Amino acid sequence: MLKYSGQTRILVAVDCIIFGFDGEQYKLLLIQRGFAPEKRKWSLMGGFLQPDESLDVGANRVLKQLTGLENVYMEQLHTFGDLERDPVERTLAVAYFALIDIQKYEKQLSKDFNAEWFPLKEMPELIFDHNRMVNMAKERLRYKAALHPILFELLPDKFTLPQLQALYEGLYETSLDKRNFTRKLLSTGLFIKQQDKEKESSKKGAFYYKLDQSKYLDDFQAFLKFIPNPDKLLTS
Repeated sequence: MLKYSGQTRILVAVDCIIFGFDGEQYKLLLIQRGFAPEKRKWSLMGGFLQPDESLDVGANRVLKQLTGLENVYMEQLHTFGDLERDPVERTLAVAYFALIDIQKYEKQLSKDFNAEWFPLKEMPELIFDHNRMVNMAKERLRYKAALHPILFELLPDKFTLPQLQALYEGLYETSLDKRNFTRKLLSTGLFIKQQDKEKESSKKGAFYYKLDQSKYLDDFQAFLKFIPNPDKLLTS
């Protein structure tokens, strides 16, 4: 096999940052590392890229092997290449982040590697530079959520307005006025009110809604009407 002579081989790993939403708060899916160094400490889902696979294929393989999850929204975030990020060998890590509705994928989640959901605000210290990966993924998610209905990957097909408000409050770590948020939300014309209600949270119940995908494609900037400080967010 033809190879470049005199060149040092470097390992490439893929790490998966899995954000979930349980209807009330954001959570992060972690596993306990099964080998040294940092054995039994909390980690993102990660593994080494194989010679016969692309980065996307590798990320999906690692995710399925370690959690059982598949067919979830996932995209590449960033490549982390600090010289000493892995104490064993020089390793580049390509990070991906995914968004899932926890309830939708609960039965699919494997117990083999002790994967566990942690509230994002109670995230433990992670191995290597994984905390940095998570923080970067949060910032990317905030930016994208201002321009695209990406957060709806975290919700069921139909949802209530209180659930949607909790989704945005949790992401931007802020409190939104309920009446003002609802008014701005409905003024976009992007939501279809359903006939049934969610009645577990209150006796009165809250109507379900669905995102009107066709209208969204025509007027995606309508989302900026209810994002907190969109101008500051998009110029930061």
